[in-house]
Amino acid sequence: MESVNPDEFTVEAVERALQQLYYDPDMAKKNVAQKWLTQAQASPQAWHFCWALLHPGKLPEMQFFGASTLHAKISRHWSDLPTGQLDSLRSQLIAQVGQFASGPKMVLTRLCVALASLVLHILLEMWPTAIPDLLCAFQTGEGVSKADGQSRCLALLELLAVLPEELQISRIPASQRSQLRTALAVEWNSVGPLLQQLLQSADAPSQVRERVLRCVSSWLTLDIALKDSEGLLQGCFSLLKESELFDTAVETIVSIISQPDCQRFTDSLMKMVPQVLSLQEQLKKAMQDGDMETSHGICRISVALGETHCRTLLEQVDHWQGFQALVNMILSCTGIPGHYPVDETSSSLTLTFWYTLQDDITSLDGERQTLYLQIYRPVYFQLVDVLLQKACFPSDENYTTWSADDKEQFKTYRVDISDTLMYVYELLGPELLRNLYDKLGVLLTDTEHTSSWQDIEALLFGFQSIAETVDVSYSDVIPGLIGLIPLITANSIQLAETIMFTIGSLAEWLADHSLMLASVLPVVLQAMSNTDLSVSCVSALKRICRECRHDLHPHANDILAVSQGVLVKDIHKSTQCMWLMQALGFLLSALPSEEILGKLLSLVTPHIQQLEKLANEPPSSANKLHIVHILGLLSNLFSTFDLNKQSERLEVLRHGLTQPQNNPVVAVLQQAFPLIQTILNKWLNEAEVVEAVCALFEKSLKTLIHDFAPLVTQLCELIGQMFSAYPQASALDLTRQLVHIFGCEKDLFSPIAALLKLITNITMSIFQLGCRDHPDVVESFMQLHAQVLRRKRDLYISDSLDIKAVFYCGENYNSTHLNNTFSLNNTFSLNHSVLAGILSFKFPETPTLKATCLLFTELISHCEDIPAVREVLQEDGKLLLQTLLEAIGGQSPCSLAEDFAEVLFSVSRHCPNVLTLWLREVLLPPGFPSSHLTTENKEHFCQQILREQVSKRQMKDIVKEFALSSRGLQGTEYAASY
Repeated sequence: MESVNPDEFTVEAVERALQQLYYDPDMAKKNVAQKWLTQAQASPQAWHFCWALLHPGKLPEMQFFGASTLHAKISRHWSDLPTGQLDSLRSQLIAQVGQFASGPKMVLTRLCVALASLVLHILLEMWPTAIPDLLCAFQTGEGVSKADGQSRCLALLELLAVLPEELQISRIPASQRSQLRTALAVEWNSVGPLLQQLLQSADAPSQVRERVLRCVSSWLTLDIALKDSEGLLQGCFSLLKESELFDTAVETIVSIISQPDCQRFTDSLMKMVPQVLSLQEQLKKAMQDGDMETSHGICRISVALGETHCRTLLEQVDHWQGFQALVNMILSCTGIPGHYPVDETSSSLTLTFWYTLQDDITSLDGERQTLYLQIYRPVYFQLVDVLLQKACFPSDENYTTWSADDKEQFKTYRVDISDTLMYVYELLGPELLRNLYDKLGVLLTDTEHTSSWQDIEALLFGFQSIAETVDVSYSDVIPGLIGLIPLITANSIQLAETIMFTIGSLAEWLADHSLMLASVLPVVLQAMSNTDLSVSCVSALKRICRECRHDLHPHANDILAVSQGVLVKDIHKSTQCMWLMQALGFLLSALPSEEILGKLLSLVTPHIQQLEKLANEPPSSANKLHIVHILGLLSNLFSTFDLNKQSERLEVLRHGLTQPQNNPVVAVLQQAFPLIQTILNKWLNEAEVVEAVCALFEKSLKTLIHDFAPLVTQLCELIGQMFSAYPQASALDLTRQLVHIFGCEKDLFSPIAALLKLITNITMSIFQLGCRDHPDVVESFMQLHAQVLRRKRDLYISDSLDIKAVFYCGENYNSTHLNNTFSLNNTFSLNHSVLAGILSFKFPETPTLKATCLLFTELISHCEDIPAVREVLQEDGKLLLQTLLEAIGGQSPCSLAEDFAEVLFSVSRHCPNVLTLWLREVLLPPGFPSSHLTTENKEHFCQQILREQVSKRQMKDIVKEFALSSRGLQGTEYAASY
């Protein structure tokens, strides 16, 4: 079975393989059979054994494989067809379609697909009358075996249905596909009337009419004009009354309506409006009966018409009443009774229509826009009421019966409604907020009627949806809303959550109206102890602390006390604890300077004490999780503790008091440094702990900037210790931040330079041993050296760093050049640095390759001012070009062509002599970098590259074209979309 000897591709051998594929329980044998059968299909013998497999006495599985083989040969191996066999193939294939007209269906469909592929191959040149000939053959039965009339009819319809589908997926070149599309569309004059006749035939079986509908949908992909389909469309609408054909009729009608080309035929389009409106009674009855399938189908039709052709219908001002009726019909679909997605699934289909209608109205000229705004503003107010009703939660008893999936879908649905409300606000403006406020006020103050929490929640949800993204600072109802919130009895989790989110959405407004904080802040703090409100209340507090930090001094003690309490009690999940610490960082950094350190120590001391306790305990997985959690808390606290950013405001608030000499965060870190050192001594080989420590210092460094200076020397020693024990990307990223901030500080850069030397030597040893398992380390190493070149390039001018090592990091691991370079000594030279680069070009990971391109682009730009760069390029520019072209030519993803182009552009611009010297020589070997490239391709590429030193965009286009040609993709659909 594993043999590929063509002589063995006999009918008997194929049948044995199929038996093995379908019935052998051994998966290994199945896989062998599958591979062998694929080879059999590709062989010239397949033209012969396929017919034997189609014999009426064979099993359906054998027949199906025979039909599939025919399709494979015609679609993929057309050139293998023996000379003079075309007529025989055509007549045999038509006869076989007739033979299997009564089934099995799977065999008939594959034979029809094969015949469709044959038609597409010979329609333009050898069989221009294919469609009329086939129509005649199947209608008369000539050459179509002895199948009865209905079977021939069904077989013909199956063939007609798959023909346009086969055109869509065939491997035919794009230019020829366009010609075929046009040629088939012309045949609609013959096909359309036949389909209409069958559709309107009173005695046509449902099976026939259903297949007619499928044919219509398929042929409409050929851009058939709407005016040529009016009769068929009318027939499709009539079938909506027949339950067994309803779904298929809906699909066909939606296919017809959704063709953008319909807009060219305004008259035909306008005839469609009353047809859709005539479905209103059927829609109303379906809603009353809870018939979700029928209401869903009619909703799809009305939305397809309104959404696809909204602009065209609006422009027919004389017919505005018909379109308004359609809009109202869609509004009824939006407000369909029941809760989504349990009772109905249609309302979500309508939401995009309301965006489209609003956009099209506001884009009209002044007079028509005024008219339509007058007509549709009331409709949009109705829409808001409908959407808020749809956003209402069901009763508690009902909601508890919902599955987790239903609840998640409802949550997503509410997000879509929220987005729609936000967009509608652009049309309705402040009047919408006034409308919501008035309704909320009535619900909260009406003592005669008890309001459900669902109605109150929905109105707050509306407010929150708008305030989340729209500036409501000018609204005169917000103060009233803030005043109403404390009056709400949050007797459900959902209502309480929405209250929290609403307060959070108004944080920016509260920053300008600080007196109102006293009304809502207690509501948030009270909710902090409720685990069910964890996300919403912590999010609200974080937003208030971020936006209103300068006005929170009177409330600081309350916020800190509540926050410390919930942190100690472990009420919230880890993520919300991190958010809470960020909130406290905002709060503390805005307090008077004399209060900051004391409150900061009060906050962090319990956590540091806990960390000290854990450090003295034996290592365990539970302890590791606790340590990482506490380090994360400190990281998030320090990430928002930004005194520098607020210096001007702080000066005003502190009445001229100067800041303490040391930043409070620095004081805490200095105090905690020995403890962190102790923890690392125990956990130095644990990636999570090392990453958490690096994150703590990196976030602090980004916030403190130059205030971090007192810690630089200690931190460099700590990073060196971490990286020596366990090289990790996080340590490299932290070093990169040190270089970025202190790269120009002469007094502070000495320990950083020593750290760079150590890190680079260690990374070089990783390359020497094999670095494929450390793509993240390589990526961060490349980014680090790119940063060094930007901020402290004089390191490469001195003997401190040798760029050649970075340069060569992409050659073969066992290359003599590489081994010699690494064995020079243990001091890091610039030679080492670049050595890492060329090795990295061979990595499969996209982020690593991008970082490598970034380094080389930066590196090459310094060939004028760094002698070592100039020297290494003169010595080994050929090696760089060879490696780069290998990557472009197929070794790396085509999507990275633009990144490689950046490197080539840098070479072309800054050291053209190197490029001129080596480019043609590198491309000279046959088959390099790809067997798809001809000598002419390579020469054309060289000429383009060597003269392009100005336009980076042009260079990217040149390299992309070369990358596509190297992969044999030039002129394909992939290349067109690339």
